[in-house]
Amino acid sequence: MESIGNDLRQMQRTPLAASHVEALRAVGKIVTHPAKVLLSRPGEPMDRFIYIEDGEVEVVDPYTDERHLPFTLGPTQFLGEISFLIGGAWSAAMRTVRETRIIEVPREAMLALMSSIPEMSDIIITVYSARRRRQIDEKDSSLQLIGEDDDRDVRRIADFASRNRIPYTSLALGSPEAKAAALSCSIAATQPAVIFGRGVVVADPTPDKVARLLGLNLDFRDGELFDVLIVGGGPAGVAAGVYAGAEGLCALVVEDVAIGGQAGTSSRIENYMGFPTGISGGDLVWRGEVQAMKFGTRFAMPRRVVRLERLEDGSFCANFDNGQHVRAKAVVVATGVQYRRLPIERLEALEGAGIYYAATEIEARYCKATEVIIIGGGNSAGQAAMFLSRSARCVRVLVRGASLAASMSSYLSSRLHAQKGIEIEFGAEVSALHGADHLEAVTIRDVRTGATRVVETRALFIMVGASPNTEWLSGLVDLDDKGFVITGSAAGVPDSPFATSRPGIFAVGDVRAGSVKRVASSVGEGSVVISKVWEFVNRKG
Repeated sequence: MESIGNDLRQMQRTPLAASHVEALRAVGKIVTHPAKVLLSRPGEPMDRFIYIEDGEVEVVDPYTDERHLPFTLGPTQFLGEISFLIGGAWSAAMRTVRETRIIEVPREAMLALMSSIPEMSDIIITVYSARRRRQIDEKDSSLQLIGEDDDRDVRRIADFASRNRIPYTSLALGSPEAKAAALSCSIAATQPAVIFGRGVVVADPTPDKVARLLGLNLDFRDGELFDVLIVGGGPAGVAAGVYAGAEGLCALVVEDVAIGGQAGTSSRIENYMGFPTGISGGDLVWRGEVQAMKFGTRFAMPRRVVRLERLEDGSFCANFDNGQHVRAKAVVVATGVQYRRLPIERLEALEGAGIYYAATEIEARYCKATEVIIIGGGNSAGQAAMFLSRSARCVRVLVRGASLAASMSSYLSSRLHAQKGIEIEFGAEVSALHGADHLEAVTIRDVRTGATRVVETRALFIMVGASPNTEWLSGLVDLDDKGFVITGSAAGVPDSPFATSRPGIFAVGDVRAGSVKRVASSVGEGSVVISKVWEFVNRKG
């Protein structure tokens, strides 16, 4: 299956060409540092590109001050990783081993160079992506989570990091590694914690706080103006971000949970053209995010738009959940859908403690050697069942209907029926949840006979019912009776299938009424809509 980045250990290093280095010198400055000088610290903004002309640089362990990796960087190599594209924070401390001469290029000037010299950009992005893959594969990061399996808040940070392809190190509560990390921060060894860098303990950890440490949570000038605001970071939103940036539009993509949206939780997509061995939804959209950042599109997360207003000059004002707001000449609605909360008592109280809406590596680890229950008969439920069957003792799929034919792709339903360890129950539903602080069992009810039985489980996945995320539109556009955005001829705009009843607001992907609920369709709509956005923005001047 396709994966994020190349394997750094197997890559043949391609140095920048002499002409590339000359271009760096023209817009940067040459600096010589003596030995033992820190060039970066975790959490500092990655505001410059650093190219080594002569000397040697090592990665430093933030806890011991010793060399962290067996290899160093030398002449013709450069520092950094993929966060550079969005102006994120350094994830590691880098130190000169001996006297070292470098070229420093301000980030904005470097992005302009990469845009004008695609051959140089290809080399840098390939290396940056591979470095991120190494960090994820080896769980090597300045972000350390203690007690991920024991604490709901820490597990929420793990979910946020995992879904956004942010590397982190998970330490089991009470392990020698966890005790050492706790000791270095002067906290109790038995206490779950989120630690960043050297001694930074995140009190009452939230994704927002961690995003700020990593430089992902962008601060905007109040009223900052963009050509287009893209609300939603799923396949449709990210595709729109790629094409908006490529067309020279000043674009901002905001996402309230993780880039990838609901598709980002899909463990394996096999019917997307160009990936014959399959690709996870998260990796697919991550590649698109890197492309969009390369073209200058900005991303911000976790950010939720709570209200959209139309201003007197015809532009729009988006108000965020943290009190900030930005303006945009046009808006692309790509907020997709979310699984509905089922009317089961105590459901909300157990969310994150046995009730889940996505099946990722984190949930798979939590479900190891247990019985798992999935509610739903669509492709998402089927993919989750196949994925979780690799670690769970048994996966039980509950479907209210009599078959999977109407809701699941044929190739996937065939695999479910053939897969050992997966049981499908038709005409079944969950009627009750059991457990105090975490889920311990559920009551399964036969919808035809009313008979019930209790099944022990620590994980219930709900993947049924699609509810559109459109409350924030504040009545600006017409919606259908289910809350989906009406577009095209139905909205009185026959010249664009993605235009809404409000000029300047467009809708793409699953949130659009009548759309085909498939990743490929969402990517196509996000790509095509930008031509009409460009026309609208330039018509307004």
